[in-house]
Amino acid sequence: MNGHTLNLARTALVLIDLQNSNVKRELAPYSAEQTVGNCVLLAQEMRGRGAMVVYVRVLLNELPTPLADAPMRPPGAAAPPYDASELAEIAGVEATDLVVVKRQWGAFYGTDLDQQLRRRGIDTIILGGIATNFGVESTARAAFDRSYTLVFAEDAMSSMDGEAHGFTCKNIFPKMGRVRSTRAVIDMLQAGTGDA
Repeated sequence: MNGHTLNLARTALVLIDLQNSNVKRELAPYSAEQTVGNCVLLAQEMRGRGAMVVYVRVLLNELPTPLADAPMRPPGAAAPPYDASELAEIAGVEATDLVVVKRQWGAFYGTDLDQQLRRRGIDTIILGGIATNFGVESTARAAFDRSYTLVFAEDAMSSMDGEAHGFTCKNIFPKMGRVRSTRAVIDMLQAGTGDA
C-alpha cells in the first residue's frame, strides 16, 4: 500500500460515537451535521466497494465516573436517558455494518473489536467520529498500540472544543498515521485495490 491508495480487503472504517447524545452537541470546528455527513459519505464509499464499516457507540450510563478535576458527569448528576446512547438515525447505520458497544472512551478495551477486525484480515483503520480528543483519540492510541495502520478523516470528526480538535489533528494523529480530508480518503479508496 502506498500513501495514495488503500487495500480495500484489509481496510475498515471505524466511526466513533455517532449517537444521539453527541449529534445534539455544539461541536467545533465542524458542526454535527458536517461531521456526520462526511462519516456517511465514507461509509457509503466503503460499502459500495465491499469494505468493512464499523459503528461504535458508548453506553453512557456505564462509563466510569472516577474522581476527577473536571468529570464528564459530575457526581449526583442525573443519568442520561437511554436513547442518548443509541446511534443517531442520521448516522446511516445499515444491517451489514458491525456495531460495537463500549463502556470506555476507546473502542478496543472490553470489546471484541480487535478480534472482529483480525478475523477479517483488517490491518488498516480509517477513523472518524465524535469527539476527536476523547473517543477517536483513545481508539487511535489503542489501534496504534496494536500495530494497525491508521488514516484519520480530519473533517469526519469534531469535538466540543475546536482548539482541542486542532491540537490532536496537528500534533498527535500525524505521528500515528495519515491525516486527510474526507475527499482525500475517498480518492484513496477509489484508487485502492481489493487484493488480499
